[in-house]
Amino acid sequence: MSLISDTGSGVYTNVVSEQVFDDANRDLSLDERAALIDQFHWVRRETESLTDPLSAEDMQLQSMADTSPSKWHLAHTSWFFETFLLRDALPGYRVFDQSFHHIFNSYYNSLGQPFSRPQRGLLSRPSIEQVFSYRAHIDRHIEQWLIEEDVTAAQAELLTLGIHHEQQHQELLLTDIKHAFSQNPVYPAYREDLDQFADEVDGGTPLEWLHVPEDHYTLGSDGEGFGFDSFSFDNEGPAHQRFQPAFRIASRLITNGEYLEFLQDGGYREPRLWLSDGWSHIQQTTKPGVQQAPLYWREIDGEWFQFTLAGLQPLDLNAPVCHVSFYEADAYASWAGRRLPTEFEWEIAAWLHSKKDAVQAANLLENRRFQPVAEYPTDERDVQLLGNLWQWTASAYAPYPGYRASSEAVGEYNGKFMCNQMVLRGGSCVTPRSHIRISYRNFFYPHQAWQFTGIRLAGDVQ
Repeated sequence: MSLISDTGSGVYTNVVSEQVFDDANRDLSLDERAALIDQFHWVRRETESLTDPLSAEDMQLQSMADTSPSKWHLAHTSWFFETFLLRDALPGYRVFDQSFHHIFNSYYNSLGQPFSRPQRGLLSRPSIEQVFSYRAHIDRHIEQWLIEEDVTAAQAELLTLGIHHEQQHQELLLTDIKHAFSQNPVYPAYREDLDQFADEVDGGTPLEWLHVPEDHYTLGSDGEGFGFDSFSFDNEGPAHQRFQPAFRIASRLITNGEYLEFLQDGGYREPRLWLSDGWSHIQQTTKPGVQQAPLYWREIDGEWFQFTLAGLQPLDLNAPVCHVSFYEADAYASWAGRRLPTEFEWEIAAWLHSKKDAVQAANLLENRRFQPVAEYPTDERDVQLLGNLWQWTASAYAPYPGYRASSEAVGEYNGKFMCNQMVLRGGSCVTPRSHIRISYRNFFYPHQAWQFTGIRLAGDVQ
């Protein structure tokens, strides 16, 4: 059992988390099923609301192999519920379209050969109207199953996994359409009514260093409990103890202004700052006559701009630098004479230094800013470790001690990706509020930058 109460309170406590259900075969009550119906429909509506500003043509776009069309996200999340729940749990269920099992399978090789990821944008059929019909079909039958059939706690946990899986795709839908729109020379806005928060306070917030003492800490999630609010992915556990030497961690993220100093000081031209793989990557991706910079930065007539979901905007020097790769984050840390925190340091700091209402106060999807904002001082000090940007850590994505992936097909969800990727922590401005928690482990390849990723520095205590 975890010594950390994983409730989003941001407080390190020596308490045992409450176990709500200890019998996976126990049938849910009517009230429990009603709550699941509400949660399911709420998340499904939220996904569709994110596509409201998009045309059918927008939802067909796929701008690189790492991204997917919005239409595909809408269908794949429905495929998940159909494949892992409805086919087995609802007697007499008839699949919507047999061909969908192949074309909307993401990476579950044990279920058959998935359709090629880089070619998802070639799927003009089914139409967007058919995809929305598919979603409605899944919604009706999930509700029917929850109302008419016995539902076990184990099945409800799988449904909850599907709900959180859809929330992951809400975030991906926005990051992917941003990348697609960035390829358009007129720099279209996802929404024209998005507020910008540039230059609210001159100078921003001074960077301070938070001290964390050496100790034995219990990290990760214990996997106990049941339901939407107590959910965690399997890669967040088992909870385990770790001795952590004392360290320091920055009180805020690195800003655009600070990163611009690195750029202007020749940071992209100095190989001694870069990991070998990172230096090779930037050499291969540098365009003749174009200054290397974060993914969505644009230099126009000597002035710097940044492409956002509100279109092309002047670079806000006080806002956190975003859309940087791990290689860029590590090079900046070397230039600054610091380092990136490990994921364990980040988690310990988050428990010790986050305010009680950190999740509610964070800049997350529900704020509808879709852009990181400058971190300004408040009456009560808030280090804002959650929200705004996913933060690169120095930790490779690997299993915790005692981790075992499920032997079922759904076991392909996380475990098989534990190779050659780096861990990010904290959530971003497009992460749903009910989806983020301190123990959450995100992971991407070190060259990738199209996610909302940023930099927080750490240092050793001498």
